[in-house]
Amino acid sequence: MTHSVENRFIAIICGALLLFVAPLFVVFFLLSSERSAIELRNHADVVVKANSLALGKPLWDLDEQSVTQIAATIVIDPSVLKVEINDTSGQLNIAQSTVPKRTHRPLESITAPIVYRTVEGPQNVGSITVYFDKIGIFSAMNQLEVAFISIFAVAIMVVFGAAVLGHRLMIIKPLMRLTAAIEATRKLGSRQHVDWHSNDEMGRLALSFNEMQTLLEREERELKRAHRRTSDIYNQTPAMLFSIDDNDCITAVSDYWLLATGYTRSNVIGRKFTDMVDPSTRCKYETRKEGRRDESTPCEVTVKFVCADGRIMDVLIVETRTVAAARWNELSLSVMTDVTELKRSEDRNRRQALTDHLTGLMNRQGFEAALDAKIQEATAERTELACLFIDLDRFKWINDNLGHVAGDAVLCGFVQRLTPLLGPGDTAARLGGDEFAVLILGSDAEETALDLCHRITALFDEPFRAEGAEARLSASIGVSLYPRHTSSAAELLQKSDVAMYAKKRDGKNGVQIFHPSMMEQAARRVEVESNIQLGLEHDWFDSYFQPIVDLNTKSVIGFEALMRMIHPQKGILAPAEIIHIAEETGTIGYIGNRILEKSFANLSELSRVPGMADTYVAINFSPLQFEPSLPVRLASLADRYNIRPGRIVIEITEAVLMNDNPEIRRILDEVSGFGCRIALDDFGTGYSSLSYLNRFPVDIVKIDQSFTRAMTDTAPEIRAKSRTLVEGIAAISRKMECKIIAEGIETSEQWQLLDQLGIDCGQGYFISRPQPVNRLQAMLAEPLVIRVEDVG
Repeated sequence: MTHSVENRFIAIICGALLLFVAPLFVVFFLLSSERSAIELRNHADVVVKANSLALGKPLWDLDEQSVTQIAATIVIDPSVLKVEINDTSGQLNIAQSTVPKRTHRPLESITAPIVYRTVEGPQNVGSITVYFDKIGIFSAMNQLEVAFISIFAVAIMVVFGAAVLGHRLMIIKPLMRLTAAIEATRKLGSRQHVDWHSNDEMGRLALSFNEMQTLLEREERELKRAHRRTSDIYNQTPAMLFSIDDNDCITAVSDYWLLATGYTRSNVIGRKFTDMVDPSTRCKYETRKEGRRDESTPCEVTVKFVCADGRIMDVLIVETRTVAAARWNELSLSVMTDVTELKRSEDRNRRQALTDHLTGLMNRQGFEAALDAKIQEATAERTELACLFIDLDRFKWINDNLGHVAGDAVLCGFVQRLTPLLGPGDTAARLGGDEFAVLILGSDAEETALDLCHRITALFDEPFRAEGAEARLSASIGVSLYPRHTSSAAELLQKSDVAMYAKKRDGKNGVQIFHPSMMEQAARRVEVESNIQLGLEHDWFDSYFQPIVDLNTKSVIGFEALMRMIHPQKGILAPAEIIHIAEETGTIGYIGNRILEKSFANLSELSRVPGMADTYVAINFSPLQFEPSLPVRLASLADRYNIRPGRIVIEITEAVLMNDNPEIRRILDEVSGFGCRIALDDFGTGYSSLSYLNRFPVDIVKIDQSFTRAMTDTAPEIRAKSRTLVEGIAAISRKMECKIIAEGIETSEQWQLLDQLGIDCGQGYFISRPQPVNRLQAMLAEPLVIRVEDVG
């Protein structure tokens, strides 16, 4: 270090000498050399010209001796080294030289012609050539010049030596001491001071250096204390902390990190962190910084970390980086958290979120995700995807009559039978309730789907066991194909659903492939569902009353409440379609509750008509309305509208009573105990209608209108059998102390036959169509409003 500084100083001085002094010497030498060369050439020229005149006569006379003497005289001149004399005839060739023959010296020459003046005039008789030394730079100087140059060179050397000595004493020596202090500080680890005192710049530098050392020593002590505190915090914090550089190499790890991972500090410091990340998530870690707004924003990534013992640990890494002014001064701190159990819990929750808990199949959410993936796969492979929409027929009946436990058992039993039929790449899911879906991918997707559908329908040949009872079901299956029928996942499922409902309308229990014409029916269903929803929101539902007449006295004894939806633009909509769809969508309960309340209100209005104070209203109840709160609701409505419970008839069908559901039995007993009467609708059409009269508190039996119409059929045998059945029903009902009502009376002949067979009451279009309460009030206020006078 010291030599290099001194060498640089010497180099600078030498450079200055070369730059300024050397050119002066060179100019001086050049001028001196040029001057000497001119003088020598001029002298040689004089010698040549003078002797050329003297040689004219000897050369003309070919006097060799005289020419030789003259040549010897010429070379006596110190400046002449060689002379050559030649005549034009070539007879004389005289040369004299003072230079040895083997000496090779650079010489210059001057040649001149020799002329002799004869009588005829000047004649060229020969030539003379004189050779002399070539003047060099140093050879041209005289003694005075050499002395001057010597004195000047000595002066320069003295100045140069003084400058070097002064530089060594004033600069190099203090620098060496400063360097020694710095080296001692580096080697010994303690702050060393410079022992130098002067009033110049070096003295101030030494003073500043000593002050700086003192300050740094104090700051180092503070930094060491802070570092110890930071290290203690870093290592004692119960978190896996580590730091990495820009190349993802580990620069520091906490004690807790080593304890959790099983590594030792010497094995990981300097090692790339990615080497300890499982290959499956390594790319994810390497691209962790993508998408950050800036370098100071923490980045998070969850990867699989390989511990020292080979154990795989899911870890969440949060990496922060402090951006400093200098790039090398950046700090990095990463916190690694073991989230293995959390990931397992998330995976478990994700599976649970995508899995139907009852059957173990995918749920709707999982199926939709799988459907999107299958659509992409089918698109990529240019093949077809079949979607099967399966709906279990009569499943609602099982839930309503055998209970939800039995329904769950049936669903699990169906899945157990379905699973062995599925191929390795097939996907099955329970979409909700009794709806299932299956995806089949392949070039022969349609053929495979139809084959699977037939095998699924065959599963229902054997009954299902549920809560000790046998339950027989069937399945309606709709099939749609991608991309033949649709270009999206949502439409594929929707159109298989549409095909399934088309099969249900055609008689259930079978397979139906989607056809574009089905969309019109689906649109109609959507329209009806929308009307139901709007009807509930805007109160479009009303309870129309159809009078029930005593066939003997021809007087009105009650009414049957029938649901009607009055659309603001379309008028009265078909009730059968509305009830069917409402039962499927589950809105029948809301409609039933609305009709129930309106029936109480309308009966209260009709009670103001003279003679109608004791009439009753028969209200149809869906199985879905038989809730534990039904008796309380009936009591509340009866109290609100001041109607005696005996004026309320609960009209039920065989579907409500099948399998003797204890909950329904309890509700019917409570309703009957409250004072309401029970009417069994459509009697004679079920499998065990007679048994219900004995097992349930039935007060009224309603003969189905099919028997009433058959009594006047054109075929005599049908008329006879129908009359016998009606007569038998009447006899049994009277034995069970039940009142009998015939439905569907449309002619006077039917009225008379029913009256002859002892039927108590009747209703039908022959008597009156269902009417709104305001119109019925006006009709009842007038005499002979009911057309029973036509009966003979």
